[in-house]
Amino acid sequence: MRLLVTGFEPFAGSPVNPSQQLAQALAEEPPPGLHTHALILPVDGAAAPGMIVGAIESQQPDLVIMMGQATGRAVISLERVAINLLDYAIPDNTGAVLVDQPVVAGGPAAYFATLPLCAMLDAMRQAGVPGELSLSAGAYLCNQVLYAALHCIACRGLSARAGFVHLPALPEQVPAGSTRTPSMSLATMQTGVRAAIAAAARQPRSQDI
Repeated sequence: MRLLVTGFEPFAGSPVNPSQQLAQALAEEPPPGLHTHALILPVDGAAAPGMIVGAIESQQPDLVIMMGQATGRAVISLERVAINLLDYAIPDNTGAVLVDQPVVAGGPAAYFATLPLCAMLDAMRQAGVPGELSLSAGAYLCNQVLYAALHCIACRGLSARAGFVHLPALPEQVPAGSTRTPSMSLATMQTGVRAAIAAAARQPRSQDI
């Protein structure tokens, strides 16, 4: 089984991004039984969608696990829905700010993630890692690449199943003395995401969302 896992480069002034570190760790030590390819995406709304679509078309993965950072979240979030909307509250790394724009002009209003999210959540919790199901991936680049990936898979009739995982900030990203910004260690994130991937691989064609 082929796994495509993605993370994002650092953004918004931070020197690190947990999704980049976790994607690289998964490539260096792949989950058992999975041929794993990691792709680090730029925080660039003009470039990132084409990169994920190109990787799906060239790699022909069975599973696509995209990841990004969601500062302020205390647990790992499995996203249910990608919406056809770009509305950037934070500029991307090129300085672009978008308001009320579609990801794909004329595309469907939304796509559901096609991974077995409930089974993945159960597996994370059984591994001792806190997680949640989240309704929407927002309207920033995380949502953009999830929508682009699902749109590509649907339009081309591919068999890949795809979804997005939002990660908390790393402890080193929290300002010293702050008690208001939650964080999670990279080791804990690895444990949770590996358990979730294993659960997804065990259910090849689940419709569980």
